[in-house]
Amino acid sequence: MSDQITTRPIEAADEDAWRRLWTGYLQYYETSVPEEVYATTFQRLLSDEHPNQNGLMALKGETPVGLVHYIYHPHNWKIEEVCYLQDLYADPSARGTGVGRKLIEAVYAAADRDGRPSVYWMTQDFNATARRLYDRIAVLTPFIKYAR
Repeated sequence: MSDQITTRPIEAADEDAWRRLWTGYLQYYETSVPEEVYATTFQRLLSDEHPNQNGLMALKGETPVGLVHYIYHPHNWKIEEVCYLQDLYADPSARGTGVGRKLIEAVYAAADRDGRPSVYWMTQDFNATARRLYDRIAVLTPFIKYAR
């Protein structure tokens, strides 16, 4: 089996691996979602009826080791839509092997291909390991997030 990291769109056969990885992501941020959200999100990621909601898997050989979800949406300051990279996760066993970089670069490539050159995301301030990667491949903005 190859140790090379590859990426591809999420497929129907990925559901178990996707659930395992997304659960790991949610647990890292000490949260969870109901079963209905798992089912709905996975269906949307595969559906032609939701072309702005996308997901990619990272594979080490044939083994899923990471995922990313990204969403295209309009922006009032731009003509083209922008890309929000919502969830990024590498299995702990694959961290430090380039999974996160590969997934972000795949989102960059998809956004460029689809005419959405602006890509942005958020992370927790305590996520030091991921932020070291983000600082190398993106620009830190001064914005602070508020939520209702």
